[in-house]
Amino acid sequence: MSATLTRRTAIAALTAASYRRLLGANDRVQVGFIGYGLIGSQHVHDFKNQKDVDLAAMCDVYQPRLEQGVAATGQAAKPYSDFRKMLDNKDLQAVVVSTPDHWHAMMTMMACAAGKDVYVEKPLTVFVQEGRWMIDVARRHNRVVQVGTQQRSGKNYQRAKQLLQSGYIGEIISVRGGSFRNVMPGFGSPADSTAPNDFDYDMWLGPAPKRPYNKQRGIYHFRWFWDYSGGQMTNLGAHEIDIIHWVMKMKGPTAVSSSGGRFAIKDLGETPDTQDALYEYPGFTTECSFREASAGRRAGAGLEFFGTKGSMTVSRTGFEVFPDMKTAPENLVPAFQGPHPSGGPVRRDVKPEPWVAAIKEPGSSEEQFDLHVRNFLDCIKSRQRPIADVEGGHQATTACHLANISFRTGRKIRWDAEKEQITGDAEANAMLVRPYRKPWDAVLRGLLA
Repeated sequence: MSATLTRRTAIAALTAASYRRLLGANDRVQVGFIGYGLIGSQHVHDFKNQKDVDLAAMCDVYQPRLEQGVAATGQAAKPYSDFRKMLDNKDLQAVVVSTPDHWHAMMTMMACAAGKDVYVEKPLTVFVQEGRWMIDVARRHNRVVQVGTQQRSGKNYQRAKQLLQSGYIGEIISVRGGSFRNVMPGFGSPADSTAPNDFDYDMWLGPAPKRPYNKQRGIYHFRWFWDYSGGQMTNLGAHEIDIIHWVMKMKGPTAVSSSGGRFAIKDLGETPDTQDALYEYPGFTTECSFREASAGRRAGAGLEFFGTKGSMTVSRTGFEVFPDMKTAPENLVPAFQGPHPSGGPVRRDVKPEPWVAAIKEPGSSEEQFDLHVRNFLDCIKSRQRPIADVEGGHQATTACHLANISFRTGRKIRWDAEKEQITGDAEANAMLVRPYRKPWDAVLRGLLA
């Protein structure tokens, strides 16, 4: 038999699945999606834009969403109602986790153990210890884990980071972030009921505590319940704190204090509709605020960095530098007209000049999502760590959890970022971990063994 004929026979013997695996290792990436909701649909759109991706699998516990998700892939994805069966699919190289927050850690760890790389949405966890577990499992299995903090991939954020780290606005002494909207009167208080036949509620709960079904605990509104999320502090705060840590090269704050409440919204939700957190870092402070019952003028304002030469605002739409005026300090001491009992200074008639030049550059949210996916796919092939690696996601989400622990205990929290422990407060420190519901507690033990 000729060498050419032997080669043809060998190729013919390959199954379709094994050929796809061979091709995928060198070129195309077979991706499965877990969860097709608000952000899940965005991810299908973004991965579909990439030329080297096959949208190979779709999983959701709610049958209508599963069908919508498969349709969004052009009927290319194989449907699953149980993500564990999806993870058994050896053709898949990567999965995208777009579920409610309480599933992020468990699914990521199980996917890593199954040999898949993972793109997991933020916030990474629902309690601090989960993040350390995720890092350990990802490293042990040599998996790429990209966190959905897409702003890191934004060109405007990267340019802003360069300017800030170069000292363009001087020494940064304060950062302010937050988001404000008005969803009054809230989302209602329906009675508990029986879950729909096409919704696997027990699987949706997963490792979270067993609760009676209520439609407000499900799609989207899960984030207003402590069992599944941490409100806007972990939802939007994860984005803001992540950029602060990235720019300022921080692992975490040294102390956090937070206050607020569910003051105005009257529904089944538990997380605050008004929350302010003050973070202490070496050399600077951060204020992070959220309002759900009053939008005000700064709705969706993004981040503001304050330096000794000026300030910078940065959001997904771009960034802008606002210079401070350079003038002699004594000229800024208040002066009075007429006699002053202390014979105080008189303001000099000088024209101040800006410390730096004003800069304004645009940004694109759509571009950030596309570039974040591209970075993930490139890292799958190169085996390099992605721009939003799991460890950075853990550190940012931890800071958000600390604010919520302060809010719930009513005390200032002091944090040791190296040891990942709350110091001097045993009760608060115990809130860094919580139990998983059976049988997921046993699954967790197996993953960590």
